Amino acid sequence: MNVYQRCCLLLVCTALFAASGASCPKTFLHQESLPRVLPPAPTVEQVMEVVNRNSSQITSFSTNRATLSGSDMPTSLRASIAFERPRRFRLRGETGITGAEFDLGSNDELFWFWVRRSQTPGMYFCRHDQFATSQARQMLPFEPTWLIEALGVAALDPALPHQGPQFLPNDRLRMDTIVDTPQGPVTKVMIIDGSQGWVLEQHVLDARRQLLASAVASGHRRDPLSGLVMPTVVQVRCPPANLSLKIDLGNVEINRPVGDPVALWSMPNYGNGPVVDMGNPNFRPPAPAAQAPANGRQPPPQTSWRRTARQPYQAQ
Repeated sequence: MNVYQRCCLLLVCTALFAASGASCPKTFLHQESLPRVLPPAPTVEQVMEVVNRNSSQITSFSTNRATLSGSDMPTSLRASIAFERPRRFRLRGETGITGAEFDLGSNDELFWFWVRRSQTPGMYFCRHDQFATSQARQMLPFEPTWLIEALGVAALDPALPHQGPQFLPNDRLRMDTIVDTPQGPVTKVMIIDGSQGWVLEQHVLDARRQLLASAVASGHRRDPLSGLVMPTVVQVRCPPANLSLKIDLGNVEINRPVGDPVALWSMPNYGNGPVVDMGNPNFRPPAPAAQAPANGRQPPPQTSWRRTARQPYQAQ
């Protein structure tokens, strides 16, 4: 699996991040200068109400000025991102020389991804209602629509069991949510600003409490037209893939028209490989290519996580 294919996997499987603002200079918010929204010792209902109030008002967002960069990428990619409730999503990355490098999308019925430099080129897709029981889970460990939450629409579902709020240093709160999946219970950890209710971190752990994906958001700002607050930069880590990625959303437009709906929410045809249905019972994921570590050493063991006094999480 090469660099661009692995980066696309990371984008697909991570369930955790951010978006922001309008087409004007960025004005970052500072928690210390704002009146408290949450009381000093909030209940779970109060935390849920504040977090969900901001998220639920985001019906769409888009940007054509995002950038993607990471330690495993030879160069930064220009990116365009669009979202429309409930599950329409599009993320495209390109360079000025080669053009389109990858395309990840979701509409009401299915999701797809395409990577130009893949060792197994083609347009891969799967229906949402087939994903949980399909072989696609071997390529994409997480439900792809979780990425929508990652890009700024995180919420605390009242129908799910929550543990917290647990009070952390630096006026932060921790909420744990248990989500049942066909592979066993998954824990979604949310770290929240204790004053404003901003979602600062999101982490996903499997049934063995091993970290699957992690995202840390920063650069929060208020969109002057909608009044909604979102981060502008998200740092993403995916330990199973040994990858890290920085997403800079640039100037995101919230709750404005996102573009041509037919072009945005239809699976494209790049013409450089077959169209592969990952929901087909006969589908078998391609075997990843062997990749030796650059330093000649074996990759580190899978990371487990614990909370410390200074940081919500630290590797152990």
